[in-house]
Amino acid sequence: MAIERGVDDIDVDELGIEDNSKEVVVSIAPEESAMFDEIEDGDEAILDDGTMVFGMDEMGDMDEPVAFDANLAEEMDSQDLGRIYSDCMGDIKDDKSSRKEWEDQYKEGLEFLGMKFEDRTEPFDGASGVVHPLLAESVTQFQAQAYKEMLPSGGPVKTQTLGFGTPETDLQAARVQEYMNFMITQEMKEYDPETDQMLFYLPLSGSAFRKVHFDPAVGRPVSRFIPSEKLIVPYGTTSLDNAPRITHSIDMSMNDVRKLQQSGFYRKTKMKDSTDYVDTDEIEEEIDELQGVKPSGSSNDDCELFEMHVDLDIPGYEDLDAEGEETGIKLPYIVTLSPTQSTVLSIRRNYLENDPMRKRIDYFVHYKFLPGVGFYGFGLTHMIGGLSQASTSILRQLIDAGTLANLPAGFKARGIRIRDNDTPLQPGEFRDMDAPGGSLRDALLPLPFKEPSGTLLQLLGMLVDAGKRFASIADMQVGDGNQEAPVGTTIALLERGSRVMSAIHKRLHYSQRVEFNLLARVVKESPLKTYPYMIANGQQQLMATDFDDRIDIIPVSDPNIFSMSQRVMLAQEMMQMVQSNPQIHGPQGIYNAYRRMYEAMGVQQIEQLLPPPPQPQPMSPGMENAGFLQGQPAQAFADQDHDAHIAAHVSLLQSPIVQNVPQGQMQIAAMIQSHIYQHIDFKAREMAQQDPQIMQMNQQMQMMQQQAQMNPMMQQQLQAMQQQMMPIMEDKVATITAQLVADLGPALSPQTPDDPLVGLRGRELDIKQEDMDRKAREAQQRIDIEQERVDNNKELTEDRMELQADTAEMKDKIARERINVQRSAQMAKTAENVAKNFFGN
Repeated sequence: MAIERGVDDIDVDELGIEDNSKEVVVSIAPEESAMFDEIEDGDEAILDDGTMVFGMDEMGDMDEPVAFDANLAEEMDSQDLGRIYSDCMGDIKDDKSSRKEWEDQYKEGLEFLGMKFEDRTEPFDGASGVVHPLLAESVTQFQAQAYKEMLPSGGPVKTQTLGFGTPETDLQAARVQEYMNFMITQEMKEYDPETDQMLFYLPLSGSAFRKVHFDPAVGRPVSRFIPSEKLIVPYGTTSLDNAPRITHSIDMSMNDVRKLQQSGFYRKTKMKDSTDYVDTDEIEEEIDELQGVKPSGSSNDDCELFEMHVDLDIPGYEDLDAEGEETGIKLPYIVTLSPTQSTVLSIRRNYLENDPMRKRIDYFVHYKFLPGVGFYGFGLTHMIGGLSQASTSILRQLIDAGTLANLPAGFKARGIRIRDNDTPLQPGEFRDMDAPGGSLRDALLPLPFKEPSGTLLQLLGMLVDAGKRFASIADMQVGDGNQEAPVGTTIALLERGSRVMSAIHKRLHYSQRVEFNLLARVVKESPLKTYPYMIANGQQQLMATDFDDRIDIIPVSDPNIFSMSQRVMLAQEMMQMVQSNPQIHGPQGIYNAYRRMYEAMGVQQIEQLLPPPPQPQPMSPGMENAGFLQGQPAQAFADQDHDAHIAAHVSLLQSPIVQNVPQGQMQIAAMIQSHIYQHIDFKAREMAQQDPQIMQMNQQMQMMQQQAQMNPMMQQQLQAMQQQMMPIMEDKVATITAQLVADLGPALSPQTPDDPLVGLRGRELDIKQEDMDRKAREAQQRIDIEQERVDNNKELTEDRMELQADTAEMKDKIARERINVQRSAQMAKTAENVAKNFFGN
């Protein structure tokens, strides 16, 4: 701490200062004087003697690194804090002024709720000040329907596994669902009443908000309701995701602020009187007037804080690039401002420490009644506020007209005197009066007031019907429908009468899903690491790892169904469809249909009325065979002796008991064969598990499961490995099954006895076949004889021809020899003649 003042003559001797004309700064230890105990860092004070005291940060803290989640306002210079306070308060003022027209319209709509009585003097004293309940009835009807659907008695949360589910992830999802329902219904005692209040505010303003965060004051996650007038966003914002800044106006007592300052959550500053800052809120004033309350003038303990979620570039905490240079990028912070103290209470980073993108952490959820055309949604005050105003005006006119018609007024003659002045006449009373002369009728002239107009009454009914039709609060005549109508017609009529409410309920369902995911994130990041109760396996520490990205948390409500009557009608139509054709809905179709009907009706402990069907249990082959003969199917299990069961069932299939039952033979045989095929499949899978490739993949998956417990990223690789293994496994099972079925093929074909008629017919066919065979043999014999005759004739012809050829050849040879002999004789004779001639005789 430093003290700055002028130096007196006395100080020259005590402090050893030679020149007392200059100002000096002397460091004083805080423990030396009790007057400085209340002076905090960054404050200043002037003492009685004119000394000015400044608070200074300890120099030793400047070298220490600031924790990531620390309150940066404790480390910053007072000038920087003053600049941030001025800028932020200016932004808040601009943001509030930009929505002034929205606030005025919301305030005017609140006046037509009819929650306050108005004494009117226009057009006459005692005129009706009643407000038509159209708007109030619409709001109450919506709140009653939505409250029951969004907060069921069993809890509003259910979970589902993302991607490929395993038994481990299914158990994890069940644990998360059980804990979140326990936390919302048991630990978060404020959740139920604040949700009830939010659903009443929502149709009025069109928007409502919830803030999900970890509250150190109660040591657990909370989800607080924020009225729309308490959350301020800049002009031009369309959603919470792209809002450049979000300001939450928090009403807190000065005592709670001091507690948070002592705990170190807020910066310690000198507390000032809260009456120094007065910010009038017309909406709050209207709500207080509706409730009939007003702030007490003697109480100044309450103060208003502004918690702004904004991007800032704070000196000393700038965003740096890889080279350590400033990038000029604004980072997300949460700045808490105290207008009553004109100071900054805290500045904290609003992003994860290991997030390279510095993404803002979301805390707020926006609930909308109707989407509107900007950031804030439209409520019933915006949509049917005009109808409510017109209905109120017409209703007042009708009541005033009836009042004037029942209690007429008028003119009387000046000289007439009526005893007791103008006191109204009581029923059965005859009062004395003095009439100076003439007829009494001539002395009194009543005004011609008309009875209430029938046209106005019809117009009022038309306006009310239009408002109810828009707000979907008209009575639904569920019981008047045709019970024989088709299911599609019934659902179409139900949807037509509830189209608007169904769309609103779907928006609430979406917002509630966002809220539950934010709540799960807060649970994951909170100091709570164990379940507060015993779970199934006794490992309470599993809570630290259960809230991960593998589980999707959704509301238990159905976004397409918003009322019990609609749910019961759909369940009834579904049950009629199941009863009309129970075969195609499976063995448990009737049971599930009745169970859903009881659930739609909200019946508790359904198991006592509708016990679940018994689950199949492993039995011996003999008991299974006995059940087959009685027409009861059996279920095979993986850990049974499949070879023994198959042998026993094949023996039954081939036994005369099954063979000699004509009526039920095919049904019993089909059941036995179906059960045998179940054992074949189990046996094939056991054999496939012994395949070297499958064994190697199983070993790899076991190692990956062990690594996934420490590294959640390995879970995706494990799922990919499982998906890769499934087709390989099924291919090997199919190959083994085909081989087993081929080996058992003859045994699985039952011997069917011959029908006598079939036997006689077969005998006839055999006789005919024998006759045809005989005729064929005889025909073949004739053909063979004819062929033999033809062959013999052919041989004789060939022999004859050969003999004729030989004879012709012999004749030719003889002729040639005769010619040769004759030629030789002729030549000899010629030679003899020549010789005779030559030699002469």
